[in-house]
Amino acid sequence: MLCQQSLKGAPELLISLIVSQLPVRLGPGTMRLCVCLVLLSFILCASADVLAGGRFVWDALGGARDMYRAYRDMREANYKDADKYFHARGNYDAAQRGPGGAWAARVISNAREKWQSDVSGRGAEDTRADQEANVWGRNGGDPNRYRPAGLPSKY
Repeated sequence: MLCQQSLKGAPELLISLIVSQLPVRLGPGTMRLCVCLVLLSFILCASADVLAGGRFVWDALGGARDMYRAYRDMREANYKDADKYFHARGNYDAAQRGPGGAWAARVISNAREKWQSDVSGRGAEDTRADQEANVWGRNGGDPNRYRPAGLPSKY
């Protein structure tokens, strides 16, 4: 139990380590990074409940898939004022999978909003409203709260 408590931030740390290395071109340090990641994985698996860890990863992958499906549907629908609904729906669907899904939804939503606020120039108010919808969905709130009138029922 003590080991599991000390690993609470481990997935975020691992993801941030991987992401921080992505922009770097492949070179001699890549092999060292891969070896370190494999060793870290062995340590985490040896010191944690392997089944629970596997379930977390499985839920996280499913949550990422749910987030992508909501994004794809949003692009396909191309419906005015529907983005908050799709934000809430993607987060809701992902969080329903369990802690791994909720974690994936949080990481993806925060990364998307960070990128959007830096690149798209939509502004702080839009980012705040998107994050409100993200949190609403992740916390189990009904995504239909943000559903615009007239959005086709297939969504």
